[in-house]
Amino acid sequence: MLTPERRAAQTPRKPTSLFIPELVYFEPDALSYPKGEQIMEWVRDHGIPYRMTTSHNRITNLPGEGELEQYKIAKRTLVVGVRKTLKFDQSKPSADYAIPIATGCMGHCHYCYLQTTLGAKPYIRIYVNTGDIIAAAKRYIEERAPEITTFEAACTSDPLAVEHITGSLAELIAFMAEEPLGRLRFVTKFQHVQPLLGIAHNHHTRIRFSVNAGYVIRNFEPATARFEERIEAAGQVARAGYPLGFIIAPIIWYDGWQEGYAELLAKLAQALPPEAGKDLTFEMIQHRFTKTAKAVIEKRYPKTKLEMDIEKRKKKWGRWGQNKYVYPDEQQNALREFITERIFEHFPAGRIDYFT
Repeated sequence: MLTPERRAAQTPRKPTSLFIPELVYFEPDALSYPKGEQIMEWVRDHGIPYRMTTSHNRITNLPGEGELEQYKIAKRTLVVGVRKTLKFDQSKPSADYAIPIATGCMGHCHYCYLQTTLGAKPYIRIYVNTGDIIAAAKRYIEERAPEITTFEAACTSDPLAVEHITGSLAELIAFMAEEPLGRLRFVTKFQHVQPLLGIAHNHHTRIRFSVNAGYVIRNFEPATARFEERIEAAGQVARAGYPLGFIIAPIIWYDGWQEGYAELLAKLAQALPPEAGKDLTFEMIQHRFTKTAKAVIEKRYPKTKLEMDIEKRKKKWGRWGQNKYVYPDEQQNALREFITERIFEHFPAGRIDYFT
């Protein structure tokens, strides 16, 4: 007789499906752009209900009874608009600038800083005027010449998760391929890389995958792709010649963290093809939170196991004027040293860009 564990192991799990919103809002101006028209056609073809709105920054009539239900519905709501602000924010330490092609994410990662930075706007926004955004990026590149300028496309979203709707990453990759001094970067927790594999990228786009110990993915990353799916996609990216990277974030101190992160790096080394090791980067970000984030997370995910005990943390000045709480120096050093050793044990030619 099969035990439940053996039965589950023998039953193939369904792939994480593409994001299909349950409700879509359009700014009227968005429909004057070809991308806006294409998205409207896609929405109608899929039979998705849609509404019009005066601004992608102000959606006030979301359905749902109570704040928690409205939040869950918002994470399945897509807003199609025009990006009017073309001044790019800085994006240290991952890149020089954030390039804004989307805002918001359908994932339910308990720890995500978007819980507070997006505040009452957790819905997913995509922008149809990518021509304007690319033209702005071109100006930034020219202003900084002869230095190389890097752009991060995933500061406020997971753009790969909506690429089947927008095609915006493909546009950026093709643009950057022709820019000697331009580079693109983005990170994802999803596996849907197929539309990008055939693009002539000229090695100017680095695709990174967010990975973590199994404990963290199981407990704090609902509505994202499984670890195995992300690593399979990473192999496809490497074989397509893209520079590859991994972000280990947030690094969490929990009972058994050494075994968890050692297993993570061992699994990566076992699963990745030889091409992945030629130009491989790692970024490490320890878990941190603000008092505001703690309050929001505990309200939205009341059963979370995420440890946010201020008394156990070290206060650190935050860029946006709020203090954030990180691990004490002794724990930070232990995490950094242990994971660094495991990285170079398995990937001696790899590069660690930063630990923060």
